[in-house]
Amino acid sequence: MPKNSYIVGLDIGTKKIAAIIAEITEDKKIEIIGIGTADSKGLRKGVVVNLDSTVNSIKKAQEEAELMAGVEIDSAFIGLSGAHIKSFNSRGVIAVSGRNREISREDVKRVIDQSKALSIPPDREIIHIIPQEFVVDEQDGIKDPLGMSGIKLEVNVHIVTSATTSIQNLRTCIGRADIEIEQIVLNQIATSTSTLTHDEMELGVGIVDIGGGTTEVAIFERGSLWYTSIIPIGGDNFTNDIAVGLRTPIPEAERIKKKFGCVSSPLLDEQETIEVPAVGRGKKPRVLSRQLLADIIQPRAEEIFRLVDSDIKRIGYEKSLNSGIVLTGGTALLEGLEEVAEEIFDLPVRRGDPTGIGGLVDRVNTPDYATSVGLILYGYGQWQEKGLSKDRKKGLWAKFKDWLKEA
Repeated sequence: MPKNSYIVGLDIGTKKIAAIIAEITEDKKIEIIGIGTADSKGLRKGVVVNLDSTVNSIKKAQEEAELMAGVEIDSAFIGLSGAHIKSFNSRGVIAVSGRNREISREDVKRVIDQSKALSIPPDREIIHIIPQEFVVDEQDGIKDPLGMSGIKLEVNVHIVTSATTSIQNLRTCIGRADIEIEQIVLNQIATSTSTLTHDEMELGVGIVDIGGGTTEVAIFERGSLWYTSIIPIGGDNFTNDIAVGLRTPIPEAERIKKKFGCVSSPLLDEQETIEVPAVGRGKKPRVLSRQLLADIIQPRAEEIFRLVDSDIKRIGYEKSLNSGIVLTGGTALLEGLEEVAEEIFDLPVRRGDPTGIGGLVDRVNTPDYATSVGLILYGYGQWQEKGLSKDRKKGLWAKFKDWLKEA
């Protein structure tokens, strides 16, 4: 197979590093052929704090995926997260050039460039500039202004920035693992690609991705990304609460969370018990009520959702979420999480399992792989665009519609 028939997604999370290799088949479908995971030991809240540990974890996940797929990884789409990420909306305005006032690609490029002509601190760099909508002579809601006639062209964009040092350390780790970076992609963008439907994005929907160290929020409306934020609380906080509350070692607390965790007390049988290892040598495990575990972690779930709810209300998007909330990330596997979220948000809530791929689907169709699969789908979209840009027989948008029909 030619080199560009493979796409690799590398999700470098606080708790887990996942590498996924996908093959583009002859009928232009995506099939997962290799999966590798490793414990993430060099990151804290999405930020690299130990280069060597991070590199070793990346290599371990990389080698496992390569062994399963039977191919070598030399480049990948990289997921980006962390409390250092900041984003905001901006606007660009230009006069349309040319005698006939027909909007060209150069006009579109100029107006997007103008939207980022603002003061970005020297310690930050732009990761994404995502067009939300174009406005031609006061007519808004335009997705593609190419070929339209007008005097003034405006664009609303969502700009994502990262702390320069944080992203440079990430690039260093990936480089030391001998992986070329295809593109660095904000986690919320990747996750939305694998978990949201077109209708949800049009009507208005929120993503709440609860990872190990952070909770990532994104809001889509009218098919575009309008807001992103990151809250520095995640699944590790649940684990720490269990370790302290049940007086058990951190590894055991993590195991108990995954196997027995439930954040909604009414869903449990009062007679159900769990065995909890004690801290210290020679101490016997204790048998405790599973209800006690729920009482410990339910307040943390409520805290996260209240913080997200306050964040959404602060920016005035609470009435835009007509399709509700989609929960994803490894913590979304906790029993009862959807019920608690529905109560706090007063909105429909569903779990976001990744879709849109074939192959080893049974291995990756859970929320903790939503970002990894999303990186594959994002890369596939880039692959399509490159193929389209080389096509000389048909127009760009006509060919793109053909791709959609075949997908």
